Amino acid sequence: MSFTDIGEIVCDPAKALVFEHGWQSWSPTGTYRFGQTPPRAADANIQVLCYRPETPVPADTYQGEGLLAVDPGEGAPIFLWSAPDPLRVPSIRLRAEGGRLVVSADGPVRHERIEGGLDAALRGWATAMAAGFAPDRFPAVPPMWCSWYGYWDKVTDDDILENLRLAPRHGIEADMFLLDDGYEAEIGDWLEPRPGFGSLDRVVGEVTQAGRRAGIWVAPFLAGHRSRVFREHAEWLVGGAHAGTMWDQDLAVLDVTHPEAAAHLVDVFRTLRAKGITHFKLDYLYAGALPGRRSEDVDPIAAYRRGLELIREGAGDDAVLHGCGAPMLPSIGLVDIMRVSPDVALRVLPRSGDISQPSQLGARLTGAAREFLHARWWVNDPDCVIARPEMEAREEWAEHVHRTGGLRGSSDPIAALDEWGLDTTRRLMVPTRPNPS
Repeated sequence: MSFTDIGEIVCDPAKALVFEHGWQSWSPTGTYRFGQTPPRAADANIQVLCYRPETPVPADTYQGEGLLAVDPGEGAPIFLWSAPDPLRVPSIRLRAEGGRLVVSADGPVRHERIEGGLDAALRGWATAMAAGFAPDRFPAVPPMWCSWYGYWDKVTDDDILENLRLAPRHGIEADMFLLDDGYEAEIGDWLEPRPGFGSLDRVVGEVTQAGRRAGIWVAPFLAGHRSRVFREHAEWLVGGAHAGTMWDQDLAVLDVTHPEAAAHLVDVFRTLRAKGITHFKLDYLYAGALPGRRSEDVDPIAAYRRGLELIREGAGDDAVLHGCGAPMLPSIGLVDIMRVSPDVALRVLPRSGDISQPSQLGARLTGAAREFLHARWWVNDPDCVIARPEMEAREEWAEHVHRTGGLRGSSDPIAALDEWGLDTTRRLMVPTRPNPS
């Protein structure tokens, strides 16, 4: 869609602050002084993986996905432009023309002027946007242990069970053990184990016998070009949709409006649930909202929400759905927990300079900027506690996690923790805060 001018602000641009809200979990979000260049995609692949690929941002322009706010300074009311609801999420731009700041959008927009400062305006906006979609209250979610940052995609069943045994021995509270990426044969073939992983049934059985909950990672809307789904079921894929390149392969998108693909998606989650898994980390969810040719003529956000509803059908009403890499507004009311930042990493700075990529800096900046969503839209996930010695600036990362109200999850091999790491992990592994800030 083309952009249409919808408003303007007469102010001194040098005194203005602009809040950009990113499209999905990994998209940078924050407040910038007018004239400061916000983070942008380092390359075309990252634009697909971590930003809104259909609306790259022109130079000298600010852009929020479903929300853009301006503080003119000097105590003036906040100007806030936003989506009318989570089902229609326009891109909203701001540019300078002379002494004016001009706002444009590619879809319907709600405009408000709000007294009381930017923080209060964001909290009020989040509360209003949740009405009729998100629950009125959120539970205190217990802490978890996650395999990803300790074992990456080479995880084995023995790795999970070793940490299951070590956690109580070292006083580390973990109500749920999450098996992350690496168990599956290919991206899209979720019920086929990777050779060398071991037994999923063994992991789930021993975790649940120990009185803990079992969790698993799935990228439900992706089909890697090496997968059986891609090779054998071309009719299940969204035509013309490219979800980027990862795992050394191009990524296609599952068409949840195709009856057979929909049935397959439900069956995957029903099968995993029947094994005893109750927590589902759903990653790379942005793929479900990519434009393309679907079996039914529905808009991408409607298709995305249908996909999450199918996952819920298979997983069960009492399962925990944990979004990641997910379009933010379109997920309201459909996930219980949401990653609100890029991945953390052992290093402070991202390798590419793009803070949508894994780094402590990107995770801290975007996570802090989205803290106002916690217990309004879902339980925030600021990403995992990593406290082993090889973690750069581990004290600063621990302090960031401490300041959030969201999900606490350790992702170290417990045997790799030194005394500081064990003490810090024990201190941080507490339930989530049930009330918003």
